[in-house]
Amino acid sequence: MTTDVIRDARRRYDRTSYKVARLVMGTYSTSFTLGSRLLDPATRGHIDAVYALVRTADEIVDTFRGSGAGGALAELRCQVADARTSGWSSNPVVHAFARTADQVGITEAETDPFFDSMEMDLTVTQHDQESFERYVFGSAEVVGIMCLRAFLNGDRTPGDPLVEPDEETVAGARALGAAFQKINFLRDLAVDSERLGREYFPGVSAATLDAEQLDTIASDIASDLVRARAALPRLPGRSRAAVAATLALYERLLAVIADTPPEELLRRRVRIGNAQKVFVAAQGALLESPWRSADSGSQAASL
Repeated sequence: MTTDVIRDARRRYDRTSYKVARLVMGTYSTSFTLGSRLLDPATRGHIDAVYALVRTADEIVDTFRGSGAGGALAELRCQVADARTSGWSSNPVVHAFARTADQVGITEAETDPFFDSMEMDLTVTQHDQESFERYVFGSAEVVGIMCLRAFLNGDRTPGDPLVEPDEETVAGARALGAAFQKINFLRDLAVDSERLGREYFPGVSAATLDAEQLDTIASDIASDLVRARAALPRLPGRSRAAVAATLALYERLLAVIADTPPEELLRRRVRIGNAQKVFVAAQGALLESPWRSADSGSQAASL
């Protein structure tokens, strides 16, 4: 085979892998899919790749959960490490993620804590404050950092220096990831407890959740969302609009959860209808649209 043929075949596999990642995103999350549509194609592909890997690990620990789940998770972790070295994987999700990691600067500083938290889901059923914070950092905050790296380096040319986020922007990304995770914990409180046998919030269970505990948790999440919103102006224009859309959806979701009696949270998973999702996301994105002001490019350049 000639060099051109090999190169074309490689590009075809790259494209196919990213299509698989996009299929995973679209199948599992309407909220993130809505926000990601505002991104430029390259950055959207990177976000798809991050989400697809995270979802694959989630499916191992939440859906498969068989006696071989630990081995399957360890295998996925090894596949990611090997692909980071070789630039190739026969697993399309891992292949897309490895390509993205190389492009945007995702390293073991993000992937190791993530897999550590996923392993906790196979062994830890109740968390104290220390293990809860460690779990949320690895399962959600580092995912926020991965996405941040994609926002800053989505169109980076190989060989060019990476754009490194500053501390304030990293703090916003971590807070956003933490807020999303904690909101999902509240939405899935009954399922996590009854089907998976897990209790994430320290001292809180499906059997004991009361209005005071719900208010405390909701207040903590609201603080995370405030920190995340404060960092929005530091993102490049289209990424800023995309994150703002998703942030608005989760702010709305938190408001609905906070107004729902604890006993009702245990009977059903709180949802927002698709039509309302589109409206809320559009409103959120419009407020941070890069076309609203002429200085959005200079804000991005200041990162």
